[in-house]
Amino acid sequence: MVSQRRLFLNYIAQTSDFPLLLEVEKAEGIYLFTQDGKRYTDLISGVSVSNIGHRHPAVVRAVKDQVDQYMHLMVYGEYVQSPQVKFAELIAKFLPDNLNNTYLVNSGSEAIEGAMKLAKRYTGRHEIIAFKNAYHGSTHGALSVLGNEEFKNSFRPLVPGVRFLNFNGFSELDEISRKTACVIIEPVQGEGGIILPEPGYLKELRRKCTETGTLLIFDEIQTGFGRTGSLFAFEQFDIVPDVLVIAKAMGGGMPIGAFIASKEIMSVFKTNPVLGHITTFGGHPVSAAAAYASLKTIVDEKIMNGVLHKEALFRKYLSHPNIKEIRGKGLFLAVELENEQKVQILIGELLKLGVVVDWFLFRSQAFRIAPPLIIKDDEIREVCEKIMKALELL
Repeated sequence: MVSQRRLFLNYIAQTSDFPLLLEVEKAEGIYLFTQDGKRYTDLISGVSVSNIGHRHPAVVRAVKDQVDQYMHLMVYGEYVQSPQVKFAELIAKFLPDNLNNTYLVNSGSEAIEGAMKLAKRYTGRHEIIAFKNAYHGSTHGALSVLGNEEFKNSFRPLVPGVRFLNFNGFSELDEISRKTACVIIEPVQGEGGIILPEPGYLKELRRKCTETGTLLIFDEIQTGFGRTGSLFAFEQFDIVPDVLVIAKAMGGGMPIGAFIASKEIMSVFKTNPVLGHITTFGGHPVSAAAAYASLKTIVDEKIMNGVLHKEALFRKYLSHPNIKEIRGKGLFLAVELENEQKVQILIGELLKLGVVVDWFLFRSQAFRIAPPLIIKDDEIREVCEKIMKALELL
Protein backbone atom coordinates (compact mmCIF):
# COMPACT_ATOMS: atom_id res chain seq x y z
CA MET A 1 0.00 0.00 0.00
CA VAL A 2 1.29 3.49 -0.87
CA SER A 3 2.20 5.45 2.25
CA GLN A 4 0.52 8.71 3.22
CA ARG A 5 3.91 10.39 2.94
CA ARG A 6 4.36 9.24 -0.64
CA LEU A 7 0.84 10.39 -1.54
CA PHE A 8 1.64 13.74 0.06
CA LEU A 9 4.74 14.15 -2.08
CA ASN A 10 2.93 13.03 -5.22
CA TYR A 11 -0.29 15.02 -4.97
CA ILE A 12 0.24 18.01 -2.68
CA ALA A 13 1.99 20.99 -4.29
CA GLN A 14 5.35 21.50 -2.61
CA THR A 15 7.04 24.77 -1.75
CA SER A 16 10.54 23.40 -1.12
CA ASP A 17 12.65 20.32 -1.79
CA PHE A 18 12.98 19.65 1.93
CA PRO A 19 9.54 19.54 3.63
CA LEU A 20 9.57 18.56 7.30
CA LEU A 21 7.33 15.54 6.57
CA LEU A 22 6.06 15.31 10.13
CA GLU A 23 2.89 13.24 9.87
CA VAL A 24 0.61 14.49 12.63
CA GLU A 25 -2.38 12.40 13.64
CA LYS A 26 -3.60 14.56 16.52
CA ALA A 27 -2.82 17.86 18.22
CA GLU A 28 -3.81 18.88 21.73
CA GLY A 29 -2.70 21.84 23.84
CA ILE A 30 0.99 22.45 23.15
CA TYR A 31 1.60 18.98 21.70
CA LEU A 32 1.51 17.23 18.33
CA PHE A 33 1.18 13.44 18.12
CA THR A 34 2.23 11.14 15.27
CA GLN A 35 0.61 7.86 14.25
CA ASP A 36 3.13 5.85 16.25
CA GLY A 37 2.31 7.84 19.39
CA LYS A 38 5.41 10.04 19.52
CA ARG A 39 4.78 13.40 21.17
CA TYR A 40 6.25 16.68 19.94
CA THR A 41 6.22 20.00 21.76
CA ASP A 42 5.06 22.68 19.33
CA LEU A 43 7.29 25.72 19.83
CA ILE A 44 6.02 27.56 16.77
CA SER A 45 2.21 27.34 17.23
CA GLY A 46 1.67 26.78 13.52
CA VAL A 47 3.52 30.11 13.09
CA SER A 48 1.75 32.11 15.81
CA VAL A 49 -1.69 30.63 15.14
CA SER A 50 -2.42 28.34 18.10
CA ASN A 51 -2.02 30.95 20.85
CA ILE A 52 -4.54 29.22 23.12
CA GLY A 53 -3.26 25.79 22.13
CA HIS A 54 -4.43 23.19 19.66
CA ARG A 55 -8.10 22.26 19.85
CA HIS A 56 -9.02 24.47 22.76
CA PRO A 57 -12.35 23.14 24.09
CA ALA A 58 -14.07 26.54 23.78
CA VAL A 59 -13.12 26.82 20.11
CA VAL A 60 -14.07 23.22 19.33
CA ARG A 61 -17.44 23.74 20.99
CA ALA A 62 -18.06 27.00 19.10
CA VAL A 63 -17.23 25.34 15.78
CA LYS A 64 -19.55 22.40 16.43
CA ASP A 65 -22.38 24.64 17.62
CA GLN A 66 -22.12 26.90 14.57
CA VAL A 67 -22.01 23.97 12.13
CA ASP A 68 -25.32 22.86 13.63
CA GLN A 69 -26.82 26.28 12.79
CA TYR A 70 -25.45 27.20 9.35
CA MET A 71 -22.23 27.45 7.38
CA HIS A 72 -21.80 29.53 4.23
CA LEU A 73 -24.82 31.66 3.34
CA MET A 74 -23.89 34.52 1.02
CA VAL A 75 -21.00 36.77 0.00
CA TYR A 76 -19.69 38.63 3.05
CA GLY A 77 -21.61 41.80 3.86
CA GLU A 78 -24.98 40.80 2.40
CA TYR A 79 -26.62 38.95 5.29
CA VAL A 80 -26.60 39.74 8.99
CA GLN A 81 -24.68 36.78 10.44
CA SER A 82 -24.51 36.53 14.22
CA PRO A 83 -20.94 35.12 14.53
CA GLN A 84 -19.52 38.02 12.51
CA VAL A 85 -21.47 40.64 14.46
CA LYS A 86 -20.56 39.15 17.85
CA PHE A 87 -16.85 39.04 17.05
CA ALA A 88 -16.75 42.59 15.63
CA GLU A 89 -18.60 43.95 18.66
CA LEU A 90 -16.33 42.10 21.10
CA ILE A 91 -13.01 43.13 19.57
CA ALA A 92 -14.13 46.78 19.38
CA LYS A 93 -14.39 46.75 23.18
CA PHE A 94 -10.65 46.11 23.46
CA LEU A 95 -9.47 48.58 20.82
CA PRO A 96 -9.12 52.39 20.71
CA ASP A 97 -12.21 54.32 19.64
CA ASN A 98 -10.98 54.89 16.07
CA LEU A 99 -10.61 51.14 15.45
CA ASN A 100 -14.30 50.37 15.54
CA ASN A 101 -15.14 48.91 12.12
CA THR A 102 -14.01 45.44 11.10
CA TYR A 103 -13.78 43.99 7.61
CA LEU A 104 -13.53 40.19 7.85
CA VAL A 105 -11.53 38.20 5.31
CA ASN A 106 -9.96 34.75 5.01
CA SER A 107 -6.29 35.24 5.85
CA GLY A 108 -3.51 37.65 6.71
CA SER A 109 -2.46 38.13 3.10
CA GLU A 110 -5.99 39.00 2.08
CA ALA A 111 -6.27 41.43 5.00
CA ILE A 112 -3.10 43.18 3.78
CA GLU A 113 -4.55 43.38 0.27
CA GLY A 114 -7.74 44.95 1.61
CA ALA A 115 -5.84 47.44 3.77
CA MET A 116 -3.73 48.54 0.80
CA LYS A 117 -6.85 49.10 -1.30
CA LEU A 118 -8.52 50.95 1.55
CA ALA A 119 -5.59 53.35 1.94
CA LYS A 120 -5.50 54.16 -1.77
CA ARG A 121 -9.26 54.67 -1.95
CA TYR A 122 -9.46 56.82 1.19
CA THR A 123 -6.49 59.08 0.48
CA GLY A 124 -6.69 59.21 -3.31
CA ARG A 125 -2.93 58.58 -3.34
CA HIS A 126 -0.97 55.66 -4.74
CA GLU A 127 2.43 55.64 -3.04
CA ILE A 128 2.96 53.00 -0.35
CA ILE A 129 5.90 52.88 2.04
CA ALA A 130 6.99 49.58 3.56
CA PHE A 131 10.14 48.29 5.26
CA LYS A 132 13.13 46.15 4.42
CA ASN A 133 12.98 42.62 5.85
CA ALA A 134 9.22 42.94 6.42
CA TYR A 135 6.91 40.03 5.66
CA HIS A 136 3.24 40.66 4.91
CA GLY A 137 2.20 37.59 2.90
CA SER A 138 2.65 35.95 -0.48
CA THR A 139 -0.22 37.21 -2.63
CA HIS A 140 0.67 39.70 -5.34
CA GLY A 141 -0.10 42.89 -3.42
CA ALA A 142 1.30 41.58 -0.14
CA LEU A 143 4.42 40.44 -1.97
CA SER A 144 4.81 43.96 -3.34
CA VAL A 145 5.27 45.32 0.20
CA LEU A 146 7.47 42.43 1.31
CA GLY A 147 10.94 43.71 2.13
CA ASN A 148 13.18 41.01 0.66
CA GLU A 149 14.26 41.12 -2.97
CA GLU A 150 15.17 37.44 -3.26
CA PHE A 151 11.59 36.42 -2.50
CA LYS A 152 10.15 38.88 -5.03
CA ASN A 153 12.39 38.96 -8.08
CA SER A 154 10.88 35.95 -9.85
CA PHE A 155 7.38 37.45 -9.72
CA ARG A 156 7.96 40.92 -11.11
CA PRO A 157 6.43 43.22 -12.20
CA LEU A 158 4.67 43.80 -8.90
CA VAL A 159 2.37 46.60 -7.71
CA PRO A 160 4.05 49.92 -8.60
CA GLY A 161 4.61 52.86 -6.30
CA VAL A 162 6.06 50.98 -3.32
CA ARG A 163 9.12 52.38 -1.54
CA PHE A 164 11.15 50.73 1.21
CA LEU A 165 12.76 52.23 4.31
CA ASN A 166 15.05 50.70 6.91
CA PHE A 167 13.25 49.61 10.06
CA ASN A 168 14.40 51.89 12.92
CA GLY A 169 15.84 54.39 10.43
CA PHE A 170 14.68 57.64 12.03
CA SER A 171 16.07 59.98 9.39
CA GLU A 172 14.36 58.07 6.56
CA LEU A 173 10.92 58.89 7.95
CA ASP A 174 11.21 62.24 6.18
CA GLU A 175 10.50 60.34 2.96
CA ILE A 176 6.86 60.06 4.03
CA SER A 177 5.06 62.86 2.19
CA ARG A 178 1.65 64.11 1.10
CA LYS A 179 1.97 61.72 -1.85
CA THR A 180 2.04 58.72 0.48
CA ALA A 181 -1.22 56.79 0.83
CA CYS A 182 -0.04 54.61 3.67
CA VAL A 183 2.88 53.29 5.63
CA ILE A 184 2.59 49.59 6.38
CA ILE A 185 4.74 48.24 9.19
CA GLU A 186 5.01 45.40 11.67
CA PRO A 187 5.38 47.01 15.11
CA VAL A 188 7.72 44.11 15.83
CA GLN A 189 9.36 42.66 12.72
CA GLY A 190 8.72 38.92 12.53
CA GLU A 191 10.49 37.16 9.70
CA GLY A 192 13.35 39.66 9.92
CA GLY A 193 14.28 37.83 13.12
CA ILE A 194 11.99 39.53 15.68
CA ILE A 195 13.35 43.05 15.64
CA LEU A 196 11.91 45.48 18.20
CA PRO A 197 11.44 49.16 17.38
CA GLU A 198 13.91 51.51 19.02
CA PRO A 199 12.51 53.85 21.72
CA GLY A 200 10.50 56.64 20.14
CA TYR A 201 10.63 55.23 16.61
CA LEU A 202 6.97 54.31 16.25
CA LYS A 203 5.90 57.56 17.90
CA GLU A 204 7.92 59.54 15.36
CA LEU A 205 6.41 57.43 12.58
CA ARG A 206 2.92 58.16 13.92
CA ARG A 207 3.70 61.90 14.08
CA LYS A 208 4.97 61.94 10.49
CA CYS A 209 1.93 60.06 9.18
CA THR A 210 -0.44 62.42 10.99
CA GLU A 211 1.43 65.45 9.66
CA THR A 212 1.16 64.28 6.03
CA GLY A 213 -2.33 62.76 6.14
CA THR A 214 -0.87 59.31 5.55
CA LEU A 215 -2.66 56.25 6.91
CA LEU A 216 -0.55 54.21 9.34
CA ILE A 217 -1.21 50.48 8.92
CA PHE A 218 0.02 48.09 11.60
CA ASP A 219 0.47 44.48 10.54
CA GLU A 220 -0.18 42.54 13.75
CA ILE A 221 -0.82 39.25 12.00
CA GLN A 222 1.91 37.52 14.05
CA THR A 223 2.02 39.75 17.12
CA GLY A 224 -1.72 39.89 17.80
CA PHE A 225 -3.85 38.17 20.41
CA GLY A 226 -1.42 38.17 23.32
CA ARG A 227 1.75 36.98 21.65
CA THR A 228 3.90 39.84 23.02
CA GLY A 229 2.18 40.15 26.41
CA SER A 230 -0.61 42.56 25.46
CA LEU A 231 -3.59 41.88 23.23
CA PHE A 232 -1.83 43.80 20.45
CA ALA A 233 1.78 44.92 20.39
CA PHE A 234 0.94 48.54 19.52
CA GLU A 235 -0.53 48.98 23.02
CA GLN A 236 2.99 48.81 24.45
CA PHE A 237 4.23 51.79 22.41
CA ASP A 238 1.55 54.33 23.35
CA ILE A 239 0.42 54.97 19.78
CA VAL A 240 -2.61 53.99 17.70
CA PRO A 241 -2.63 53.03 14.00
CA ASP A 242 -5.26 54.10 11.50
CA VAL A 243 -5.67 50.55 10.25
CA LEU A 244 -4.98 47.33 12.17
CA VAL A 245 -4.39 44.07 10.26
CA ILE A 246 -4.95 40.78 12.09
CA ALA A 247 -5.18 37.04 11.33
CA LYS A 248 -3.29 33.90 12.46
CA ALA A 249 -4.24 33.47 16.16
CA MET A 250 -7.51 35.29 15.52
CA GLY A 251 -9.42 32.11 14.69
CA GLY A 252 -8.04 29.81 17.38
CA GLY A 253 -6.94 27.45 14.60
CA MET A 254 -9.61 28.29 12.04
CA PRO A 255 -8.82 30.39 8.91
CA ILE A 256 -9.82 34.02 9.25
CA GLY A 257 -8.32 37.51 9.02
CA ALA A 258 -9.46 41.12 9.22
CA PHE A 259 -8.49 44.72 8.77
CA ILE A 260 -9.94 47.24 11.18
CA ALA A 261 -10.29 51.02 10.85
CA SER A 262 -12.78 53.74 11.72
CA LYS A 263 -16.27 53.57 10.26
CA GLU A 264 -15.49 56.79 8.38
CA ILE A 265 -12.43 55.33 6.65
CA MET A 266 -14.07 51.99 5.93
CA SER A 267 -17.17 53.63 4.45
CA VAL A 268 -15.30 54.54 1.24
CA PHE A 269 -15.72 50.97 0.04
CA LYS A 270 -19.46 51.62 -0.38
CA THR A 271 -19.21 54.02 -3.32
CA ASN A 272 -17.11 54.77 -6.39
CA PRO A 273 -17.37 51.88 -6.98
CA VAL A 274 -20.06 50.15 -5.00
CA LEU A 275 -18.70 46.88 -3.55
CA GLY A 276 -15.21 48.41 -3.39
CA HIS A 277 -13.93 45.26 -1.69
CA ILE A 278 -15.79 41.96 -1.65
CA THR A 279 -15.03 38.40 -0.58
CA THR A 280 -17.09 35.24 -0.88
CA PHE A 281 -15.85 33.36 2.18
CA GLY A 282 -14.48 36.23 4.30
CA GLY A 283 -15.89 36.09 7.81
CA HIS A 284 -17.11 32.54 7.29
CA PRO A 285 -19.58 31.98 10.14
CA VAL A 286 -17.76 28.92 11.49
CA SER A 287 -14.43 30.75 11.51
CA ALA A 288 -16.05 33.87 13.00
CA ALA A 289 -17.59 31.78 15.78
CA ALA A 290 -14.17 30.30 16.48
CA ALA A 291 -12.62 33.79 16.52
CA TYR A 292 -15.18 34.99 19.05
CA ALA A 293 -14.56 31.98 21.28
CA SER A 294 -10.78 32.38 21.01
CA LEU A 295 -10.78 36.08 21.88
CA LYS A 296 -13.20 35.53 24.75
CA THR A 297 -10.96 32.74 26.07
CA ILE A 298 -7.83 34.93 25.93
CA VAL A 299 -9.59 37.67 27.88
CA ASP A 300 -11.69 35.61 30.32
CA GLU A 301 -8.88 33.21 31.24
CA LYS A 302 -6.36 36.07 31.50
CA ILE A 303 -3.98 34.14 29.26
CA MET A 304 -1.85 37.21 28.57
CA ASN A 305 -1.03 37.70 32.24
CA GLY A 306 1.69 35.06 32.32
CA VAL A 307 3.33 35.76 28.97
CA LEU A 308 6.13 38.04 30.18
CA HIS A 309 6.90 35.68 33.07
CA LYS A 310 7.21 32.82 30.59
CA GLU A 311 9.50 34.92 28.40
CA ALA A 312 11.75 35.41 31.43
CA LEU A 313 11.86 31.64 32.01
CA PHE A 314 13.00 30.96 28.43
CA ARG A 315 15.70 33.58 28.80
CA LYS A 316 16.77 32.13 32.16
CA TYR A 317 16.97 28.50 31.04
CA LEU A 318 18.57 29.14 27.63
CA SER A 319 22.12 30.11 28.44
CA HIS A 320 24.72 28.47 26.21
CA PRO A 321 27.94 29.51 24.40
CA ASN A 322 26.33 28.64 21.04
CA ILE A 323 23.60 31.24 21.63
CA LYS A 324 24.72 34.65 20.42
CA GLU A 325 21.57 36.55 21.34
CA ILE A 326 17.92 36.13 22.31
CA ARG A 327 15.64 38.86 20.93
CA GLY A 328 11.96 39.52 21.19
CA LYS A 329 9.04 40.25 23.44
CA GLY A 330 6.76 37.87 25.30
CA LEU A 331 6.51 34.47 23.65
CA PHE A 332 7.77 35.85 20.35
CA LEU A 333 11.49 35.13 20.55
CA ALA A 334 14.41 34.68 18.16
CA VAL A 335 17.43 32.69 19.30
CA GLU A 336 20.48 33.68 17.26
CA LEU A 337 23.20 31.12 16.55
CA GLU A 338 26.45 31.47 14.63
CA ASN A 339 25.09 30.59 11.19
CA GLU A 340 22.28 29.01 9.19
CA GLN A 341 23.98 25.61 9.10
CA LYS A 342 23.92 25.34 12.89
CA VAL A 343 20.26 26.33 12.97
CA GLN A 344 19.37 23.59 10.48
CA ILE A 345 21.34 21.00 12.46
CA LEU A 346 19.61 22.11 15.64
CA ILE A 347 16.16 21.84 14.05
CA GLY A 348 16.93 18.25 13.03
CA GLU A 349 18.29 17.30 16.45
CA LEU A 350 15.33 18.83 18.24
CA LEU A 351 12.95 16.92 16.03
CA LYS A 352 14.60 13.71 17.25
CA LEU A 353 14.06 14.93 20.81
CA GLY A 354 10.39 15.68 20.16
CA VAL A 355 10.55 19.48 19.79
CA VAL A 356 9.38 21.46 16.75
CA VAL A 357 11.11 24.77 15.95
CA ASP A 358 11.83 26.58 12.70
CA TRP A 359 13.93 29.40 11.25
CA PHE A 360 13.09 32.90 10.04
CA LEU A 361 12.68 33.65 6.35
CA PHE A 362 14.99 36.66 6.41
CA ARG A 363 17.20 35.71 9.37
CA SER A 364 18.19 32.10 8.76
CA GLN A 365 20.86 32.10 11.48
CA ALA A 366 18.12 32.34 14.14
CA PHE A 367 15.36 29.96 15.21
CA ARG A 368 11.90 30.80 16.46
CA ILE A 369 10.41 30.22 19.90
CA ALA A 370 6.69 31.03 19.79
CA PRO A 371 4.80 28.31 21.69
CA PRO A 372 1.12 28.40 22.58
CA LEU A 373 0.64 30.99 25.31
CA ILE A 374 -0.82 28.31 27.58
CA ILE A 375 2.55 26.55 27.95
CA LYS A 376 3.26 25.86 31.64
CA ASP A 377 6.39 26.68 33.62
CA ASP A 378 7.46 23.05 33.96
CA GLU A 379 6.91 22.49 30.24
CA ILE A 380 9.18 25.45 29.50
CA ARG A 381 11.87 23.99 31.73
CA GLU A 382 11.54 20.57 30.07
CA VAL A 383 11.72 21.90 26.52
CA CYS A 384 14.65 24.18 27.37
CA GLU A 385 16.57 21.18 28.68
CA LYS A 386 16.09 19.52 25.30
CA ILE A 387 17.22 22.66 23.46
CA MET A 388 20.33 22.83 25.64
CA LYS A 389 21.03 19.17 24.90
CA ALA A 390 20.74 19.81 21.16
CA LEU A 391 22.99 22.86 21.41
CA GLU A 392 25.73 20.65 22.83
CA LEU A 393 25.79 18.75 19.51
CA LEU A 394 26.62 21.80 17.40
